[in-house]
Amino acid sequence: MSRSLWRHRDFMVLWSGRTLSETGDAISLLAIPLLAVTVLEASALEVGVLTATRMVAYLLISLPAGVWVDRWPKRTLMIICHLLRAGLVATVAVGAWSGWVTMAQLWIVALLSGVCTVLYETAHHSLVPTLVPAEQLLDANGKMSTTYSVSMIAGYSVGGALISVMGVARTVGLDALAYLGNAFSLLLIRRDEPARAVTRDRHFRRELAEGLSFVFRHPIMPRLVAAAATLNLFSQMIFALSVLYLVRVLQLSEGQVALTLALITIGGVSGGLVSGRLARVVGSARIIWAAPLGLGWLVLLVPASQPGWGMATYTLGMAALSALFAIYNAASISYRQRVCPPELLGRMTASVRWVIFGVMPLGALLGGALGSWIGVRPTLWIAAAGVWASGLWVLLSPLRRMRDLPADTAEKRNEEAIHVG
Repeated sequence: MSRSLWRHRDFMVLWSGRTLSETGDAISLLAIPLLAVTVLEASALEVGVLTATRMVAYLLISLPAGVWVDRWPKRTLMIICHLLRAGLVATVAVGAWSGWVTMAQLWIVALLSGVCTVLYETAHHSLVPTLVPAEQLLDANGKMSTTYSVSMIAGYSVGGALISVMGVARTVGLDALAYLGNAFSLLLIRRDEPARAVTRDRHFRRELAEGLSFVFRHPIMPRLVAAAATLNLFSQMIFALSVLYLVRVLQLSEGQVALTLALITIGGVSGGLVSGRLARVVGSARIIWAAPLGLGWLVLLVPASQPGWGMATYTLGMAALSALFAIYNAASISYRQRVCPPELLGRMTASVRWVIFGVMPLGALLGGALGSWIGVRPTLWIAAAGVWASGLWVLLSPLRRMRDLPADTAEKRNEEAIHVG
């Protein structure tokens, strides 16, 4: 019987540090688009490009990132990434405070921060299975999903208040401090990482191909990747236009925008908290397609929203999307971690994220382009329908006939790796 994760010191250190940095992320995700829309008067296309540049790194470097993560110490890489992200965000704060910030600067910072994010997230997902026993991965990933949503609530709520009191520049600067705090927390983890397999004949392309081969020759994983990619593509169209839609279509104030975004994340908190229990009740295989098909139709409330009462319907639709992400991610990430051999974790994670996050800048650009061409609301109708349809990939797969995902011999190998050194 494994000890509770609440008493697992290293996991709690990792979890708390991540919570701090994600709270800072939420502040920037609110403040920087508001800076673009309200101060720089950005168009729908420019806002879409801003979102896309933050995500394009997933498409460009996810695959090599997996090889690097499997070769290098994961915690060291995560610390370096946080220090670099702190410096990049600080340049936006200084630029906004001095009055010379431009859209070009925001795009460059978003791009470089995205590179750091790709490396950090790939290392993080590969580090968790080395700290947590295999049978507790679903619980751990559910807690991480909950953390993300709680951090969004705290970040948006606090960010909205701070923007009103301190202004955008000082508010963005707080994100840099959050990154520094997380970098320090990573130094407090005691467990050494499992020894990496050292081969004399290392070949970058071959190592990269091994990760891709494992993912796309697996009997189940390609369907999971397709479902997640579809979900990310269409949801990113919604996210790219969110601030613009709330400010210019639903006519909300900056404070109301912050409150709305904070309320939305309650769905993610609820989804993360119940993800493990739902997986046991509904089935760890069924929940992967039941989440998007069961909750996705509520996202149609987003384009249906109108000025006045629209804040409530928009919040409900987006909260459903937030819950969908938390439930789906906890189940699908846990499955990938369980079936993958430890020596391939970084490359497997990078291969999956190359696809499912690689479509996100395309979604943001598509959302911005369509928003400028056919209008924001028609674009959101298309995106909401696409979110619901993402579950069909899994429903029309062998998982439809399964209640729970099958165990794999890689799970035993994972357990052995956890207890090395």
